[in-house]
Amino acid sequence: MTTTYNCMSDDERTAGLAHARRAILEKKCVVFPTDTVYGIAADAFSPQAVTMLLASKGRSRSMPPPVLMPRLNALDGLATDVFPEARQLAEAFWPGGLTLILHAQPSLDWDLGDTKGTVALRIPADEVAQELLTLTGPLAVSSANRTGQAPAQTAFEAQSQLAESVEVYLEGGFRPVEGTDALPSTIVDATSRPLRVVREGAVSLERLRDVVPGLLDIDGNAAESDTAAAAAAAAGEAEPAGEEPVGGEPQGDKAPHAE
Repeated sequence: MTTTYNCMSDDERTAGLAHARRAILEKKCVVFPTDTVYGIAADAFSPQAVTMLLASKGRSRSMPPPVLMPRLNALDGLATDVFPEARQLAEAFWPGGLTLILHAQPSLDWDLGDTKGTVALRIPADEVAQELLTLTGPLAVSSANRTGQAPAQTAFEAQSQLAESVEVYLEGGFRPVEGTDALPSTIVDATSRPLRVVREGAVSLERLRDVVPGLLDIDGNAAESDTAAAAAAAAGEAEPAGEEPVGGEPQGDKAPHAE
């Protein structure tokens, strides 16, 4: 039976978080607020729970959910071969609206879908989300809506789409701010160099490049200053004669995760 809790009330928030924790342990789905939009969550380490999450959304395994985690020190437990540039972005924008696609730890026993060996990680800047993640540990989370529909900005909106497929709805008010459009997290592919934006969202390209100047935009383009430097190098204006300028590593296929 589906239950909704008003997390703007302290008593209901405590009861709702406890119920949500039990639901996660029972491999059921819950809906809760994040700093971007509302998310539908399930135990990231339970293939059964992840399958239920995908079915609730009407989504196939080709679009695996990201994983939300409570603390930065969980990064190396979930991902491997993390480039220094990715750590710089994580330290600068977590908690917040940035998702990093990284190489998944091969030792972990999970099945999020067709991930091609990657995992998309984020720490949300939301008190209710943080409290739930502290109780449960990392969760597989996707936007709380049916695929093809608008992301839910309240638990009520989520329930109108997901109905009884979710055990617990935690209502925390409008996200991100009432009167604004839903704004997903920005996604950066950090599985190869140079890092590249694969979805624009809550954190702007300009802010990201303040931390990692060599970051490529969604079209695979470098910053204008980097492009000018590369052109100068190719013309022999910035490189010693007889030497070739150093380029980035080839870019692989876009990683499949979507929030």
